[in-house]
Amino acid sequence: MIPDWFKSIVATGNDLIWTQFLIGLLLLAGVFFSLSSKFIQFRMLKEMFRVIGEKPETLEDGKKGISSMQAFMISAASRVGTGNIAGVATAIVLGGPGAVFWMWVIAFFGAASAFFEATLAQVYKVKDDEGGFRGGPAYYMELGLGQKWLGATFAILITITFAFVFNTVQSNTIAESFNTQFNIDPIWTGVFLAVITALVIFGGVRSIATVSSAIVPVMAIFYILIVIFVLVTHAASIIPMIIAIFKGAFGFGQAVAGGLGFTVMQGIKRGLFSNEAGMGSAPNAAATASVSHPVKQGLIQALGVFFDTMIVCTATAIMILLYSGLEFGEKAPQGVAVTQSALTAHVGSFGGLFLTFAVFMFAYSSVIGNYYYGQSNVEYLTKNKFVMIFFRVIVVLMVFLGAVVKVETVWATADLFMGLMAILNITAIIGLAHVVFEVANDYIAQRKKGLNPVFKTNQVKADLSSVETWGENPYHLPNQPDTPYHK
Repeated sequence: MIPDWFKSIVATGNDLIWTQFLIGLLLLAGVFFSLSSKFIQFRMLKEMFRVIGEKPETLEDGKKGISSMQAFMISAASRVGTGNIAGVATAIVLGGPGAVFWMWVIAFFGAASAFFEATLAQVYKVKDDEGGFRGGPAYYMELGLGQKWLGATFAILITITFAFVFNTVQSNTIAESFNTQFNIDPIWTGVFLAVITALVIFGGVRSIATVSSAIVPVMAIFYILIVIFVLVTHAASIIPMIIAIFKGAFGFGQAVAGGLGFTVMQGIKRGLFSNEAGMGSAPNAAATASVSHPVKQGLIQALGVFFDTMIVCTATAIMILLYSGLEFGEKAPQGVAVTQSALTAHVGSFGGLFLTFAVFMFAYSSVIGNYYYGQSNVEYLTKNKFVMIFFRVIVVLMVFLGAVVKVETVWATADLFMGLMAILNITAIIGLAHVVFEVANDYIAQRKKGLNPVFKTNQVKADLSSVETWGENPYHLPNQPDTPYHK
């Protein structure tokens, strides 16, 4: 179904981007953001949990905006999906147990990258036609760096990557899961997914937030509880499994033929796909939140990286590595089928049935989140309503096509576009790092005074003349900066 010339272009592009450039860029950027912020992703961990429970600010029209929790769930809807369930399995099969360690590394430093990009998304967000906000890398590339062409390039790239390519990954995983568990023809799964996707995406941002916030927490809790049960019943095997992860991470006892470099690449690629740190996707959701200070959403997005990789991805990896039937290498089973087999072996047929349902819920919520990333950037490019309708129709078609193509082609295409996005976004964040430093210092200074931080552009030295959202009192808040913060 997919022409050979397209597969060749994808393979060549992936080789150039991942093996020659991107892995080093991601690690260096993460180290730079971590060191320059004095490891803000750990220093303000307690503050992250405090902020995530805050209620949304009231907008000028009197309506409640998107809360920090809802914006977190939109991004989590994209994070908690095939990256955790199918992507982790693929990383382990191809890269060996050591790939899990490198997923941890990219999350450790990536949380700082997530803080920087989400904070910038809030600083440079704009008002949308529904009275809320939209933003993301395209917006801070134009308004912050003054490079409209770069913003337009990124907007096109992320629209193709998430709304089209990544949504084929999600629907492909659902179709594979249904076929493995119930022997359902992928074509029928594709039709079903296309219909329910069309019903949701024409409902607007608030319906997306509602659906995502309802699905993600419930399924994540059940998923983690089952994994905890697996750990408890296999307690004696946990320590040897952890030792295998660390040995494999540095090439000792390597389980795959590709060697250490291949293990590192698989861990970082799948880790980035899962937690999206630095890729430029999550900032699109972060920008929608109605908060009194940009740093609040930066902290929440950093927390999202830890939630995704350290909890959900690690839980999945443990369950897979404890599976005695696990095979390694390019010819071994990959993707969600591996995770389903592992869970069935651990808890019986119920495990396979539950994971099929969980895969559907996680991946479908990712389809919703991915669509919103595309919508936000189409709105950046044009206000034409017919273009938006056409975009939504293409999304529905891609969801259908993703269910019926081969899994290897889908993942390889996702890797290529993900890499291109990350290169543009990391470059932009580095160029605007000074803005984040000043905004973060303003937040910390207000918190030390016992205040609920409220941001105004005249409170920092950076040139924010292009910012249109944050003024003297952008939300007409009753709690001015001199009002004590009550816990």
